[in-house]
Amino acid sequence: MKHSLIVVAAVSAIVGGGVVYSGTQPNSWFQREPAIEKKANVTGQATIAKTSYKSQDTATTAYNKVKDAVVTVQNMKRETAQPTDGFAALFGQKPKQNSPNAAVQTASEGSGVVYKIDNGYVYMITNNHVVANSDALQIITASGEKIKATIVGTDQQKDLALIKAKTDAIKTVAPFGDTKNIQSGQPVLAIGSPLGSQYATSVTSGIISAPRRDLTSQQTGGNTEQVIQTDTAINPGNSGGPLVDLNGQVIGINSSKVAASDNGTSVEGMGFAIPADVVQSFIKNTEK
Repeated sequence: MKHSLIVVAAVSAIVGGGVVYSGTQPNSWFQREPAIEKKANVTGQATIAKTSYKSQDTATTAYNKVKDAVVTVQNMKRETAQPTDGFAALFGQKPKQNSPNAAVQTASEGSGVVYKIDNGYVYMITNNHVVANSDALQIITASGEKIKATIVGTDQQKDLALIKAKTDAIKTVAPFGDTKNIQSGQPVLAIGSPLGSQYATSVTSGIISAPRRDLTSQQTGGNTEQVIQTDTAINPGNSGGPLVDLNGQVIGINSSKVAASDNGTSVEGMGFAIPADVVQSFIKNTEK
């Protein structure tokens, strides 16, 4: 049976009406999410909800190793001017983009994870769809500090992006794990910002449902891709965040999930992550 996939799209953290970036193809890997209001929120300190995971088991240890390396990634858009002349509006004149100095506002939010700190810069992996079509990027650290970020490289087909930010506020790097030996039934954690930065560093737990699952070109809207399937809860805003094993190592980058079959049957617990070996290959090619 064919399945329609929806993106775990980066969404704004403000409840209300508005526009959120996502793909629009009927069978795209990246589908539209419920619209959330945009909010201009560019500088200063973000308020981060104090989430907790109090059990003293291996999951807690793994989470604590990685949480400070996980960031919220904000896709910023410039404000556009609306036509004010009555005749222009009557004849369907389109709004014009403001100058490059126009204010930017948060259009959507996703997640990212720091894999390297070098020469005053932190380097992060996220999804391409989190940063696509941005006029500016901003990250929010686990402690709530807002920092300007830039794109180093992207791969639209693999849905990966490498970004960097100049800061000494982040001290933690998340190591990559070996994906060759992961097994179905193995416990994993997903860390990120579901529904945006107000829920930053949220953690959900589950298992590996399948170490490798082929998604067809019809499902992805591009080439056939191999992904890790997991029943860990992955929600809008988790895109680009890490899927972590109980050793505190990143084995995948959360990207998408099945929401329903083509006949409308609801689906639960079918999320997908880009395997760490694919991510590392992308990093190597981008950093050349």
